[in-house]
Amino acid sequence: MSELTDLLGTAGRELEPEIQRRLKGFLGAFVRAYLPQVWEFRTDVGAAALLVDAQGATSVVEPPPSHPDVTVETTYARLSAALRARGKGAPSSAGVTVTTHTARGKAAFDYLRERVGL
Repeated sequence: MSELTDLLGTAGRELEPEIQRRLKGFLGAFVRAYLPQVWEFRTDVGAAALLVDAQGATSVVEPPPSHPDVTVETTYARLSAALRARGKGAPSSAGVTVTTHTARGKAAFDYLRERVGL
């Protein structure tokens, strides 16, 4: 495993309980409509993807699948800092390029942008 997969794996384990909580109750059907998701992260140390399945479980794959919902390009240092600071203030998009490939990827990114620190 690379340092990028380790970083994304840690972030996924921290986000998974929140995602699974949101799948329960009245609004769960709304959230479930946006799953599964594949977010590709390209950095100066490599590329990997964070996957969220229909039950809200997360996993990381390297190399990333060829059809992600979202692609995030930045340096490893910037991504690491963003994930550590997520949810603690306004996100900074300096040095980050985000490309949404699907409508549900765009909706999910717009909703989760601050939660992932981007």
